[in-house]
Amino acid sequence: MSVPLKILVPVKRVIDYAIKPRVNSTHTAIETANVKHSINPFDELSLEAAIRLREASTPGPKKSHHPSPTVSDILALSAGPAKCTDVLRTAMAMGADRAIHVEIDPKTASGREKEGGTEGESQELEPLGVAKLLKAVVEKEDRNFVILGKQSIDDDSNQTGQMLAGLLGWGQATQAAEIVFEPQKDGDSWMVKVTKEVDGGVETVRSPLPMVVTTDLRLNEPRYASLPNIMKAKKKKLEKKTLEDYGVDGRRRLRVLRVEEPPARKGGGKVEDVDGMISRLKELGAI
Repeated sequence: MSVPLKILVPVKRVIDYAIKPRVNSTHTAIETANVKHSINPFDELSLEAAIRLREASTPGPKKSHHPSPTVSDILALSAGPAKCTDVLRTAMAMGADRAIHVEIDPKTASGREKEGGTEGESQELEPLGVAKLLKAVVEKEDRNFVILGKQSIDDDSNQTGQMLAGLLGWGQATQAAEIVFEPQKDGDSWMVKVTKEVDGGVETVRSPLPMVVTTDLRLNEPRYASLPNIMKAKKKKLEKKTLEDYGVDGRRRLRVLRVEEPPARKGGGKVEDVDGMISRLKELGAI
């Protein structure tokens, strides 16, 4: 009998994608006070994929024509300030079974106070710190499949999934546009086939479980949390943890020197004909 999937879905609380970011007054970070936040869009894709995997393995109208292993548990995790519980409640309303909030005090999260950090500087974990935390959670919670967004829309690092796979020694597939589970001949194991878009076409990779997968925008369209499920989510288990509980050092190794908004674009100009355009391009040194 095949081993059921125990899925970990990390979700990050970020400034809502519809909000235009603004640099704070000290030019050390993006202004986050009194700004609407939501789940990182790429993490919503990961959560939706995990829920669809469970639906595909459950008899009913939503069962997929693709075979799928049984999903025994979907665990959502977020690390950050107290307000991260909002995105975890949303994750559970969408379909996660339970959640863990690793609470990080913004004032001491990365040891910046002791190291003379600048006031207003971001205290978030760096990608390597997040990867170390996820590794500890995977081992403690006995996960065998991690699916997370390829990047967060605030820092766009696109590093955590790859670092996590390296720390765990697991197979990995990045920027997934399609995820399919293929049963093996022994009947007890599964191969994960992941397709992703690349320049000029698509690329397909296969790996056995356990595995780390990062998701891209083409994968699916996340569902909205219904009101009944929002009410049910209030009764689901949400554990509070700290970095110390997992033995993770959250100190930052990089320091942001200054944050600036991009310069405003200059207005365009019109030319009468092709010769005028060529002359103008020569004046600008473009040709």
